[in-house]
Amino acid sequence: MMGERTVMQEPLFYSFRIEDHVPQDHLLRSVDRFVDLTDIREHLKPFYSSTGRPSVDPELMIRMLIIGYCMGIRSERRLCEEVHLNLAYRWFCRLDLDGAVPDHSTFSKNRHGRFRDSDLLRKLFEMTVERCMREGLVGAEGFAVDASLIRADVHRQRSVPGDEGLPTEAAGRAVAEYLEVLDDAAFGGATPVEPKRINLTDPAARWTAATREAAFYSYSTNYLIDLDHAVIVDVEATTSVRQAEVTAQRRMIERTQERFGLRPERLVADTAYGSAPNLAWLVEDKGIEPHIPVFDKSARSDDTFARSDFAYDPQDDSYRCPGGKRLRPSNRNFKTPRPLANADGFIRYRASQKDCQACNLKQHCAPRTATRKIMRSVHEGARDLARDISKSDAYLVSRRQRKKVEMLFAHLKRILKLDRLRLRGPNGAKDEFHLAAAAQNLRKLAKMRPMPGLAAA
Repeated sequence: MMGERTVMQEPLFYSFRIEDHVPQDHLLRSVDRFVDLTDIREHLKPFYSSTGRPSVDPELMIRMLIIGYCMGIRSERRLCEEVHLNLAYRWFCRLDLDGAVPDHSTFSKNRHGRFRDSDLLRKLFEMTVERCMREGLVGAEGFAVDASLIRADVHRQRSVPGDEGLPTEAAGRAVAEYLEVLDDAAFGGATPVEPKRINLTDPAARWTAATREAAFYSYSTNYLIDLDHAVIVDVEATTSVRQAEVTAQRRMIERTQERFGLRPERLVADTAYGSAPNLAWLVEDKGIEPHIPVFDKSARSDDTFARSDFAYDPQDDSYRCPGGKRLRPSNRNFKTPRPLANADGFIRYRASQKDCQACNLKQHCAPRTATRKIMRSVHEGARDLARDISKSDAYLVSRRQRKKVEMLFAHLKRILKLDRLRLRGPNGAKDEFHLAAAAQNLRKLAKMRPMPGLAAA
């Protein structure tokens, strides 16, 4: 007998529990165990008025933002629609079937006001780090650091040449934030070099051609991760230049030490962090082993002797050339003492002209100059330590472990869909990077500490 669908009739009462309709293996069930927002209201209390109508619950907005960044929902308008329709999202947000979903404009008003004034999103990220530490996922023996370019939300053509500067009629929230960070070492003060172009919509975004693609405007997200389970222990937004990324590395190491008491034994990074001052800061100031390739341009391509062919004598503070002659910082006595190091922190060791002119190896050493000179950094001791570490087996392990931070950037762009910013200005970049890093840590917790009775993925 053929069945016929009964036309829906509205019952007088429903017996319905959202809890019963969310699968046990749903990602948000695992994430929910590690989200503790009990301190949110107390943290935000000074930023709300004691009178007036009740506001939208800040915990609801934070839970919705966690959903958006964990599930790769980039638009807040679409996020509100998804929370309205999806039972799992309603369950995570503690909304009943008839619970009202806030308007998408509420997020923008709170982000530019209370959330930024209270640094709430930074606090949210640090809460995920603390939970990872309690779960035993942070060992603090080795850290890795790296930066990745994220496209800014601007139009390429709406810009002016960098040497012209920002026009006086330029206005907007992103422009005001740019003017505020002109002296910040992570943004405007990162380098005295003028950018090639300045965007009128978001002047703090940097015009970069660091990839194989066509040049674009971007910010850099900087990750400091623990190598045990690739937990992000700190994140920093900067302009997309090397000096700013090194500054961010220092800030993150100091902040992690102060905030969580984490003191890594070694730091793994690429050559961008291998400058002499940075290696000296790690070794001498922080006592951290630099598993970092040394940034060195002393190699030669004209078949002449390289700097490595000259032996340094620390007792005599001189170099001995392949011909057996000495190169010293100074071969003359001046009435007025002159500084040995230049502004970049390098000391020039020169051979005497008499020795070079009589040497049979001159054509293989200094064929186009009267004498040979060697540049040595005032931080050469830290550079030598980094070179010695690079010859060890532990360094080979560190090279493989460094890929963990690159995998996090790939996950950020491909899975969480953060290959382009949606918010503008330095504060917008900070907000997005904090939320994305918090989401990655929560997903890490859900993977490493699965629901009881469920096998780990």
